[in-house]
Formats: sequence, C-alpha cells, structure tokens
Amino acid sequence: MDITISLYQAICFPIYGIPKVKRQDYIIFDRRYLNYLNIIEKINCAYCSYVNGLFGYFQEIAGRIEQFWCPIKHAKRIKGLHSRYQKFIDYGDAETYRANVETARHDFKDLE
Repeated sequence: MDITISLYQAICFPIYGIPKVKRQDYIIFDRRYLNYLNIIEKINCAYCSYVNGLFGYFQEIAGRIEQFWCPIKHAKRIKGLHSRYQKFIDYGDAETYRANVETARHDFKDLE
C-alpha cells in the first residue's frame, strides 16, 4: 500500500498541480538512537514509527486529494481532521461553492 499511494502521488499530483507530501516528514526512525531501549523495544518502536507515520502520510495525501476533488466540509462533525479541511467550503453553501471551488482546489500556498 505504501508503494501504491506513493506512486499515485508521484504520477497524479504533478498533473493536477497538487504539492507532493514528503514521506520523510511522516515516517521517522529516530528512537533507535535511544541507548536505554533494548533490541526488542527498538524493534517495537520501529514498527510503531512506521505504521503511525504511514497513516499520517496517507491522511495528508488523502486530504490533498479531497481538497482538489471535493473541497466541501461534511454536514456532521468528524473526528481526525486532516490539515487541509479548514480550507474547505461549508456544507450546503452552493453559492460560495460555485464562486470559490477553483480557488479552494488550488489553495496550497501555505505548503510552499
């Protein structure tokens, strides 16, 4: 799945002008340098670093995809909002959507 999502981003994001997500910003293996951890603890930490980092990486990619294709907030409150959600247009606001959808789709200035 890691390779599939990374390939999708590498191929599709440039086509649509979506800034790429840097994988190394999400998957960080720094706990191996902690001398007070034994080998089992270091392996466990590496696994957790990878899995949690990967989910964060996927969420950011998905958020950018959602911003481009459907920048509309949900009617109900959702848990676990991604970083792009606040840029979305309010649910049910058709007038603002039609007036601002193209701007919302390409509003990645904060990532540059």
